[in-house]
Amino acid sequence: MEWHLTDAQSLAIIDSEIENHVFSPAEYEIVRRVIYSTADFEYKSLIRFSERALQAGAAALAARTTIVVDVPMVQVGIAYEIQNTFANPLYCSMEALTRPQKEKTRTAWGIETLARRYPEGIFVVGQAQTALTALVDLIEAEEIRPALIIATPVGFVDVDEAKRRLQDSLVPNITIDSRKGNAVVAAAIVDGLVDLAWQAYGQDGNRGS
Repeated sequence: MEWHLTDAQSLAIIDSEIENHVFSPAEYEIVRRVIYSTADFEYKSLIRFSERALQAGAAALAARTTIVVDVPMVQVGIAYEIQNTFANPLYCSMEALTRPQKEKTRTAWGIETLARRYPEGIFVVGQAQTALTALVDLIEAEEIRPALIIATPVGFVDVDEAKRRLQDSLVPNITIDSRKGNAVVAAAIVDGLVDLAWQAYGQDGNRGS
């Protein structure tokens, strides 16, 4: 992300209001990015990082691992940063060509189809709880082993259970412990992670190649 003076001023305000926290420096960069994107300081106490989630995610980005997202809003929100850094392949579940399913939503069936195609990919679920449930089902069936799952879907039905199952798995994950969440939060987490990965793995001259 290209930062400008107003961005720096906004981040300074966020830092002053947060003050003390228990996050690592890398985790805090993600947290403040989410707060910057949403103006919602509650995310300070809602974001959960599994062990080594950021390290695993950064390494996967640097390895140009395929990224699969649930909805176009997430895809649009992260495409610029991805294309101008590691240029990972980026797919959306809504674009997956699948046969009609009465038992599953289009998003769930699409992400399931892509997950089987890219079982070790990075998965970002910003909106569709059904997509997250589909991924967790595949993980528990040992059909896929994602490099990272970012899950921030808003919801009232089964979303907490799906997140709990994800957190109980061995898959690196970043989640929101709340009904809160949306595609904007998911995109903010991805963009923050891309910046961290670029600092760790990027080489001068690679951006935009």
